[in-house]
Amino acid sequence: MRAAVIFGLGCSPQRLKFFQERSSDKKIDWRVGMPGSAGDADAVLVFGGDGTVHRHLSQLVKLGLPVLVVPVGSGNDFASALGARRVRDALTAWRRFCDAGDNVRAIDLGVIKALETSSATQPVGVSRASEPEFDRYFCTVAGVGLDCEVARRANMLPRFLRGHGGYALSLISTVFRFAPINIRILTGSSERWVVRSEQPTMLAAFANAPLYGDGMKIAPDAQMDDGQLDVCVIGATDPLRLFCLFPTVYFGRHLEIREVEYFRADRARVETEHPVDVYADGEYVCQTPFEVGIQPAALKVIVP
Repeated sequence: MRAAVIFGLGCSPQRLKFFQERSSDKKIDWRVGMPGSAGDADAVLVFGGDGTVHRHLSQLVKLGLPVLVVPVGSGNDFASALGARRVRDALTAWRRFCDAGDNVRAIDLGVIKALETSSATQPVGVSRASEPEFDRYFCTVAGVGLDCEVARRANMLPRFLRGHGGYALSLISTVFRFAPINIRILTGSSERWVVRSEQPTMLAAFANAPLYGDGMKIAPDAQMDDGQLDVCVIGATDPLRLFCLFPTVYFGRHLEIREVEYFRADRARVETEHPVDVYADGEYVCQTPFEVGIQPAALKVIVP
């Protein structure tokens, strides 16, 4: 058994030692880092959170190897959606994979394509080199609007705070200052786009997985193997009402509120009056306009 290992920023190598000591197969060839030669490995272990997975998705898709996500990042929504809410859950999945290899699942990934490069000001801490020249994969949720500003602010917090309520803290400081954005969402294809939503919008989320923002069930019905994105649009509303609405998102009860629109699509185009930031998996990707779609069965994952 050969395993390639990726560490996220700030992750201690002691996490790997925990796995090495408790693996049922003691003859594992552990290879830290994922060079081009990782193609001869049997699996890839990613020690980190959503951002770490996001940064390596393109290479992981190309390798086509089973991937185990060990949830030790500041945000672990992807691992939670796969059933690995704790490190011990990931260890259980790894032992099963080593013993039987029958717990590998093929899941979909979202795909974002920036339609043009904007000269608008970049968000703080993001260089122009971050502007994609190719399609960008995401594993959980891509979004436009309030959640992007919250993610930007949360990413500027110390790592400890990001992992302990950083998203909620950033939300409190943002929600009362955020102005709705006129967003047009079209579904269909380049041959025939149909306007699905056009309104002043607080946020629009395109979900491959149910969770984002450290446990918020923005798309409670989303499944990672149905070939569809679940789209949640929250229209303009009073800031105080919006603030009171957000606790319901953690339980997936926001779909009953009149300002919320929820539908599914395998492809969408998003346009705004002025370029605004697009985030996915909590990371800056590009600016509007953009297209978002789904690539079925794009990634193999090891699950508990």
